[in-house]
Amino acid sequence: MSRFWSPFVKDLVPYVPGEQPKLDNLIKLNTNENPYGPSPKVIDAIRSQLDDGLRLYPAPNADALKDSIASYYGVSSAQVFVGNGSDEVLAHIFHALFQHGKPVLMPDISYSFYPVYCGLYGIEARVLPLAEDFSIRVEDYRGANGGIIFPNPNAPTGMLLPLAGIEQILQANPDSVVVVDEAYVDFGGETAIALVDRYPNLLVTQTLSKSRSLAGLRVGLAVGHADLIEALERVKNSFNSYPLDRLAIVGAVAAFEDQAWFEQCCRAVIDSREQLSAALTQLGFEVLPSAANFVLARHPQRDAAQLAAGLRERRVIVRHFRQPRIEQFLRITVGTPEQNQALLDALGSLLNG
Repeated sequence: MSRFWSPFVKDLVPYVPGEQPKLDNLIKLNTNENPYGPSPKVIDAIRSQLDDGLRLYPAPNADALKDSIASYYGVSSAQVFVGNGSDEVLAHIFHALFQHGKPVLMPDISYSFYPVYCGLYGIEARVLPLAEDFSIRVEDYRGANGGIIFPNPNAPTGMLLPLAGIEQILQANPDSVVVVDEAYVDFGGETAIALVDRYPNLLVTQTLSKSRSLAGLRVGLAVGHADLIEALERVKNSFNSYPLDRLAIVGAVAAFEDQAWFEQCCRAVIDSREQLSAALTQLGFEVLPSAANFVLARHPQRDAAQLAAGLRERRVIVRHFRQPRIEQFLRITVGTPEQNQALLDALGSLLNG
């Protein structure tokens, strides 16, 4: 029935999300979900909306959430955009801000949805190789382009580019939008939102899926100059006037209000990440320095695909990318201390066997 497709559809190469297995009793360390649940205040806020009000449409502009985000980051509400997960926010960015007939620059090892968006919107993607140590080479991001995007910390490497490096890219590209995708920034980075008032070409995206444990609620955001936000609003309102439902709006507001819970969970993940990295190193792995809630690691004597398969047999799931330069790495989500220990025990069994 593909004869009914629009012509471009057959050439699309869709994004492949991490596996969501249906088997029980698995230790799931493959999709960077937070091992700790959301704030109890989030659950209470959602429960408060489970009434006859669900027959009504949600607030199309989600002003209560925008106000919460603006207050949290010290910006104006006009500088805030929200959407159904940061993937939708990113899609609108590619559509609204990157279609200039010039290539969009991005790292060669990065979030694999970026080239998918380029294919969807007919944008040329120009990938720039990371350095040998997998860091972003700031000096490469110069010259004519239709925009720049990279995660910080990078994914799947977990490595952080300091704000000074981001400023160098911004200063070298005053006529291009620079998008910093901060899905993991709360686990050891410093947000570039502090720079948006100084650089009108900077747009920062974040998600509530990771550090605020709301992957199941689908809430993403962008912060930048009001002119950039207006472009996103125009696309959003030409696509879906109600991307966030009533439960998502109140739940996200409550998540930003419970700072103590947020800090406690982030600290627990950071502490576990450092312990996990040290233990993997003891097992002979090379572990990249991570500022995210995952680590990227390889063993010099063991094939990554075989290790991933062996872990799965032991009911532990991690992410293996069949991608140049990182095909011998495993991306391992930081779990609870008990989950991490189960992973280490399984790896020890595999290596000794």
